[in-house]
Amino acid sequence: MGFLSGMDISGSGLTAQRMRMDVISDNIANVDTTRTADGTPYTKKYVVLAERSDFAGVLKNASGGTSGSVSGGVRVTEIGEDTTTPYQLVYDPTNPDAGEDGYVRMPNVDITQEMVDMISAYRSYEANVTAFNAYKDMAIKSLEIGK
Repeated sequence: MGFLSGMDISGSGLTAQRMRMDVISDNIANVDTTRTADGTPYTKKYVVLAERSDFAGVLKNASGGTSGSVSGGVRVTEIGEDTTTPYQLVYDPTNPDAGEDGYVRMPNVDITQEMVDMISAYRSYEANVTAFNAYKDMAIKSLEIGK
């Protein structure tokens, strides 16, 4: 592991959690969007995260190399759409998007679940900031040893 690999790992966590917050914000902003560009209601989006590994670094370390880095962290692998949750039907015959029966198909976004996800992303972001600052303080203290 390199000298600053901990900061790189925390940085990847910050980037991933920011992406989660962006997607959650998009879901909340579109909670009442009944018509998108393709004519359907807005469909909830989600972020898929995966472990980030440097296979070349692992291979180099395993073969006795000394300069290979094994950086971990997280990466966003996909921003998908939730097609399993059905749209909500709301009776509103005055809405221009209402069907012949007077029902409007609303987005499949559950605002309560979005708020829970937002708190989770916020706490994860906060934990990554704390880890980043602890690593930074440790690096500064180790540089002061040589003075």
